[in-house]
Amino acid sequence: MVNMKIAFVGKGGSGKTTLSSLFVRHLAATGAPVVAIDADINQHLGAALGLDDAEAAGLPAMGEHLSLIKDHLRGTNPRIASTEKMIKTTPPGEGSRLLRVREDNPVYDACARPVELDGGTVRLMVTGPFTDADLGVACYHSKTGAVELCLNHLVDARDEYVVVDMTAGSDSFASGMFTRFDITFLVAEPTRKGVSVYRQYKEYARDFGVTLKVVGNKVQGQDDLDFLHDEVGDDLLVTVGHSDWVRAMEKGRPPRFELLEETNSRALRTLRTAVDATYELRDWARYTQQMVHFHLKNAHSWGNERTGDDLAAQVDPGFVLGEEVATLA
Repeated sequence: MVNMKIAFVGKGGSGKTTLSSLFVRHLAATGAPVVAIDADINQHLGAALGLDDAEAAGLPAMGEHLSLIKDHLRGTNPRIASTEKMIKTTPPGEGSRLLRVREDNPVYDACARPVELDGGTVRLMVTGPFTDADLGVACYHSKTGAVELCLNHLVDARDEYVVVDMTAGSDSFASGMFTRFDITFLVAEPTRKGVSVYRQYKEYARDFGVTLKVVGNKVQGQDDLDFLHDEVGDDLLVTVGHSDWVRAMEKGRPPRFELLEETNSRALRTLRTAVDATYELRDWARYTQQMVHFHLKNAHSWGNERTGDDLAAQVDPGFVLGEEVATLA
């Protein structure tokens, strides 16, 4: 096994939350340590992992613990004057605290909850739902900003997985969060609307070396398969059809996970193989450079004005995020 960060994206209703939850269950069934993050403000991942309505509603929202998250991650980094000067793209540097998948820390204590699955236990974190009190784009992005800040400071080691159910459509491009992953699975239905998000994502991600694979969902026959092949070509990794197991899960009565249909279990194994194959492509230097690129972009467009500081000064030019740095920290 290897260590990877995985995103599931797609238009609303494509089935991305269902597929991300199945993949989390698949990983947990093999004993792999998993952090699952619901970064979609519709907040359905908890329910898809078997939580009842009260349990899902009781999950702590990362957006409500942003001050704690900033305070922990800032550490003793001399380039960050105060937590008030940190924005969602603030990169780590010498003195910053980094997050590990298996450790205990104040961020997990406040924001993560264990979810028992029949294959094991995973840590679940959620941005928090979008409510009537959240007015304006800035408030919306402050919620997903907590996720981005954590991902910027996260170092996943061997045999660990971080699975993120992303915001629907192209909202991921509002920041650099779409570059934070080793592989991105775009869930697409065999319709014109279904593949439109793929084209948008593919175009935007092209310049950033994002590994993008399409998972065809709700595929009912050869005509659907041919349509997806024609529209997305070699990016189509696997397709998924109807599942009685998923239907039972959506009713709140999921059978044991080992009873998932073999065709769908095989599809999940295909996803896992694709995930593990990208391990050799890991480039921590490029990852850090992209982090800095989007931080400078955000600093220039709104961050400097909002904080009253030149946030370019937060960049530590000699710092490269990676497992070695995390071990030293």
